[in-house]
Order: sequence, then C-alpha cells, then structure tokens
Amino acid sequence: MMKEPNRQELDPIEAVDPKDESAAPPEAPEQRRPDSPDIQTQIDGLIDMCVSGTADSFQTKLVRDLVTTALKLIPDGRDTGELKLMTASLKELRYAYRVFGEYPDPHKVTIFGSARTPEDHSDYHAAVEFSRMMAEAGWMSITGAGDGIMKAGHEGPGRASSFGVAIRLPFETTANTVIEGDEKLINFRYFFTRKLMFLSQAEAVVCFPGGFGTMDEAYETLTLVQTGKASMIPIVMVEGEGKDTNYWDGFINFIKEQLLSRGWISPEDLGLFYFAKSPAEATAHVLKFYKNYHSSRYVCNDLIIRIKQRLTVEAVATLNQEFEGLVKSGTITQREPYKEESDHLDLPRIAFTHTRRQFAVVRKLIDRINELPTVEG
Repeated sequence: MMKEPNRQELDPIEAVDPKDESAAPPEAPEQRRPDSPDIQTQIDGLIDMCVSGTADSFQTKLVRDLVTTALKLIPDGRDTGELKLMTASLKELRYAYRVFGEYPDPHKVTIFGSARTPEDHSDYHAAVEFSRMMAEAGWMSITGAGDGIMKAGHEGPGRASSFGVAIRLPFETTANTVIEGDEKLINFRYFFTRKLMFLSQAEAVVCFPGGFGTMDEAYETLTLVQTGKASMIPIVMVEGEGKDTNYWDGFINFIKEQLLSRGWISPEDLGLFYFAKSPAEATAHVLKFYKNYHSSRYVCNDLIIRIKQRLTVEAVATLNQEFEGLVKSGTITQREPYKEESDHLDLPRIAFTHTRRQFAVVRKLIDRINELPTVEG
C-alpha cells in the first residue's frame, strides 16, 4: 500500500455523483447507459484484471465512476477538442501524482515569484537563502521550473531536493539549469492542472515579488484557504533587502484600503498570510506552524485537527473558551481517531463540529494549539 503523504485533503469526497443533473440534456433512450448493471459488472471485471483483489474497495468505486464518466462522453456529444482537454488533463495529473508519490515523507514548500527577476537582484538572493534554509530543515522545494525566483528556489536546496512544475509556453522552451533533465521535472500543458499540483502537494506557500502569474497564484492560494477548499497552510510573503523592496507593502495596503475597508474581506482574513522581513523569519514562521499541528480533515461536519503531542486538559479548556464561535454544537474535545479515518492513526486529535465558516479563525486556532502546553511538556 502506498504511504500516505503529509498533506491531506481537507474535505475528502465521500460521494462522486452530482447532486442534480437536471441542467444537462436527457440521454438518448436508445443509448446503452454505462451505469447499467451489466456494463458496471464488465467494468469491475476490467478493474479486477488490472488490480486483483480490490473489487470491493472505495478506491475501486472511484475508478469505476471515472471509467463510467469517460464512457458517457461520446454519447454526450463532446467534440474532439473537449475530449482532448479532458484526456490530457487526466494524463497530466496521473503522471504528476506518480512523481510526487515517490517522495511522500519530506515536507514540501511551493515558492512563487517572477521568472524575470535577475540573478543579481536582492529578491533572487533572498529566495536562494530561504530555500536553502528550508532544505536544511528537511523540506523540498516546488517551483515553476523557470528562471528568476523559480531558479533561485531550486538553487538553494539543489537539484536533489527540488521539484519542477513547468508550463509549456511558446516563449519558454526549457527549464532552468538546476532542474533541467531531472526526473522530478514535470511539464504541464494546462495552467489549472499545474496549479493543482502546486497547491495539493505543498505544506506551505511562500511568495516573492512577481507579475500577473505570481498575483494569480497568491490570490488563488488565499481564496482556497479562506473558503475551506484547501487545508490550512502557512502563506508567507517575503522579499530581499534594498531601496526597491516595498513590493509587499503595496500589496498589503491594497488589501487593507480596497478590500477590508469595503467589507469584502473580514478583519481576521489578514491573518491568513504573513509578511516576513527576511528569509530567516519566513523559515521560522513556516516551521512554527508545524510545531504541534500535523494536518486536518473533515468527517461529516466535524473538523479533525491531528496534532503531534496531546494537549493538557487545561489547554483544551482554553481552546473552548477562546474559540467557541467556531463550534456549531458540542465542545472542542481531544480524542482518538474517528472510525472513518484510515491514516495517521497514531496521532491524537482535536475535534469539534465546525460551523464551516471563519476559516481565518481556524488558522488562529491552529496557532493557539502550537502555543499551548502539551502533556509531554
């Protein structure tokens, strides 16, 4: 069985069927339905031929649903371009997951920033220093594999501790010299599949100054965490030293003056990201986030926060006092794994029925868990 990665999906899918297909056109009556019992039996037979002994597993159900969906595409009338997009996307994702799956243990940090940053710029030097310090702490770096900040993010840890998640563009034909030719260099055709791997594989995101792409990546990361569609991770903004180093000041001022002042974000949302004054401070902030926190997931509406060491009884009482607004019903408890869980069963849990709101306050809860005393001291 493949080892579970450190990064866990916050809200795993329990059912893959759409809740309502009324907006789609009806299927032709003469069409043999791929979800009919006889075809489903044949699909199960094919799966069993490929992977013997897994016919009753939940993974097999997911693959059966995947094959069933694929069989519906031609009768649906999908054109060649649409079929090519879906097929290529699935192939890209499968290959990327296979590559990352060979390295489940090391924590990974995704580094965003401009491909145009010169190698003599202070931002470049800062990215090299940051990625080097993270590698010394046992982390691997993921970048877009281009030049500028992306190359700096590979230069610091070196080739062995780097992943390249490249995009095929007409004006960028090769990866940077650090990662070029490495087995951990993955080339994507689509931005959306590439961004999925950037975020799904990272336990931290660190942004250096950049252009449209960097802003897109920064805001998407913030949006996914703010809405609970991605697990909580540290999101850090950092830049180099020098007279031209007020990039993130402008970013933060815009958020406060144009978003917060208009009520388009909540005051606590400012806590979803952290501005670090140096690479060392950025490194310390990421590592502090994982002092006791391990990972999170939901079982129904219960938010489960896995921790490395049990909290004291008094610490749990403090959480109940300070974060009662996150609790829909009941209290915050410390407990063993739920029966629905199958991974990291050796770790203690902090759990409660969540309102499914105020994810920025969940970030504060995690910070508080990292500060509070543990039974082990």
